[in-house]
Amino acid sequence: MNIRKIVTIIDEIRLEAGQAIDPPVRRAIVAAVISNPYAGRYVEDLSGLSDASVELSGSLSRAAVAHLGGMPVHSYGKGGIVGIAGELEHIAAMLHPRFGAPLREACGGGTSIIPSAKKRGGPGTTLDVPLHYKDAAFVRSHFDAVELRIVDAPADDELVIAVAVTDGGRPLPRIGGLTIDEAIGEDGLR
Repeated sequence: MNIRKIVTIIDEIRLEAGQAIDPPVRRAIVAAVISNPYAGRYVEDLSGLSDASVELSGSLSRAAVAHLGGMPVHSYGKGGIVGIAGELEHIAAMLHPRFGAPLREACGGGTSIIPSAKKRGGPGTTLDVPLHYKDAAFVRSHFDAVELRIVDAPADDELVIAVAVTDGGRPLPRIGGLTIDEAIGEDGLR
């Protein structure tokens, strides 16, 4: 698998609705633009993509976590964009069978399902990578998303694969629901 480029976006929220956010909430996305070996043709067995996703997930995940500056990971998510000559199933083969374990390892664990998004598009296509709390999916303060846009990717025969992590939830959460302090995290839900 050839990596054309790595894109990193770090978002640090310091002020929300005129209120200081202390400590700031940091959200990091690390994405790889890679060649799609199956672009333009139907291939029954996509295990080559799933196999390649393990190393890619580890690399992207470690980089994303490092951009939190030593703060513990609260939320995670993943996503991908396939170029026009590819299939959505190519993104699914990268993101689902084996991608999660290296991401969880880089995040120091995680019992919750890793939310994901996938779409087809050309250069500049935006992707909202969904986020939620890594140990209990129903922690409402962490329902969020981060946007990824790479001006020159994906080309028709490329894939964009992304990992997103945060060191906090939404700034100023106040709509109720399960809190981090109440979450048990045994089943990944509550």
